Amino acid sequence: MLGQSMNPIRILSQDSSEEKGENARLSSFLGAIFITDLMKTTLGPAGMDKILQSVSHPDEVNVTNDGATILKSLTVDNPAARVLIDISKTQDDEVGDGTTSVCVFTGELLREGEMLLKQHIHPQTVIAGWRKASGIALARLREIAEDNSSDEAKFREDLLNIAKTTLSSKLLHHDKDYFSTLAVDAVLRLKGSMNLDAIHVIKKSGGSLRDSFLDEGFILEKRFGVGQPKRIEKAKILIANTPMDTDKIKVFGAKLKVDSVAKVADVETAERERMREKCRKIAAHGINCFINRQLIYNLPEEYFTEHGITSIEHADFEGIERLALVLGGDIVSSFDNPDQVRLGECDLIEEIMLGEDRVLRFSGVKLGEACTIVLRGGSSHMLDEAERSLHDALCVVSTTVKEKRVVFGGGASEMEMAGAIDAIAAKTAGKEAIAMEAYARALRAMPTIIAENGGYDSADLVSKLRAAHAAGDTWAGLNMMQGSIANMKELGVTESFRVKQQVVVSASEAAEMLMRVDEIVKAPPRPRDEGHH
Repeated sequence: MLGQSMNPIRILSQDSSEEKGENARLSSFLGAIFITDLMKTTLGPAGMDKILQSVSHPDEVNVTNDGATILKSLTVDNPAARVLIDISKTQDDEVGDGTTSVCVFTGELLREGEMLLKQHIHPQTVIAGWRKASGIALARLREIAEDNSSDEAKFREDLLNIAKTTLSSKLLHHDKDYFSTLAVDAVLRLKGSMNLDAIHVIKKSGGSLRDSFLDEGFILEKRFGVGQPKRIEKAKILIANTPMDTDKIKVFGAKLKVDSVAKVADVETAERERMREKCRKIAAHGINCFINRQLIYNLPEEYFTEHGITSIEHADFEGIERLALVLGGDIVSSFDNPDQVRLGECDLIEEIMLGEDRVLRFSGVKLGEACTIVLRGGSSHMLDEAERSLHDALCVVSTTVKEKRVVFGGGASEMEMAGAIDAIAAKTAGKEAIAMEAYARALRAMPTIIAENGGYDSADLVSKLRAAHAAGDTWAGLNMMQGSIANMKELGVTESFRVKQQVVVSASEAAEMLMRVDEIVKAPPRPRDEGHH
């Protein structure tokens, strides 16, 4: 009887939904292509900015063209769009730049993939073709990469050019020479260490972006306690995260049952004595500067002043962790074993003026590579975007210090990779060749989008670019200042090999994963069983 029944049997719960086959694939492609279309206008030196405004906090406004920042701010329901946001975040964490490129390239691959599926080519055939194509592209990228690390002056020039290329699509475009020097000087101070925490970035409103500077010390936006000296030489510093505010009873947070007011005074005296004992233990470390993550109340501050110890309170957590790193000290919470505590050291702590504020500068710190970049600018939005731009430049330069090879930008690398794929696709039999050609078209879409964003005739420029590469001009690329084809090596449009490689790898993997999808199931979480404990 069951076999004769034609009624559909529902397996999933009422609130669940599923999409199968072509519908599922189309749905996932559309989500990814929507994100790509949103992002592609920010690509390249002529990319546009987006305004991001929070619905719940209308006062929070970001003006940016940084791919990772835009995608982080989006709340999307489509699973494929989520995948694109995740690979963009991975790109940002891994190499710091190329977030927009990886997103746009994935979308272009899926756009080509959709056309192939309409020609009734099986997804697994497409994936096999794409895998071959990405292998060829990466091999060609390795062939054309240059390594100038043996010549220090030439390598520094490469780093400067990479920083300029990164900043040319950001807010700092007009001052890219100045800020690329700042970024390279800061990273080279690290002497090969990749710890960017040693580079502290401070934002101060006022002045112009050109007033920004690199300070060789470490700057903390705090001041010394009242009546304490404003300059200390040969500082021995104890860095702590401990409450220094228990010399007063917090009436609202405490319950005391006493017979008389005198008993309250006795309790307060005991509290003060406990605090003095704590201060004595701190002074026993043989220090002349005490920095605390939490507040320091009047009583301990007076004690420290009397005993020739300067105190700095409320150094925020990020600040105190950085301080511990650059001063070479431990962050401590108990003070019973002075011999086991590593003290921070520096040659000089002094109070200086920064804009309209007084701040502390630590010079001659134990981690000699540490430095501070002070950003100046007209508004907080401008400073936030300048910090994001500079962060990208610092990440890319530090990545290149580690992986020394460089390639050239302006669409030159993409055209070379596409040309190598086309050459092998022409000799490949079967439908995989069609998928390989589609991969090459997706690569060529990158310079097309860059040209369109600059307001140029992309069809004309990209066809000229393709002809130049076919004629053997490996470094021909788009000159976005003139709207023409030029030699990228002569113009100094340099990119990190590692960034370009990561874009190709991440985008290929993401597109392949989405191409495999043949069903999307949406199910609510299982409801809690109230009767079960």
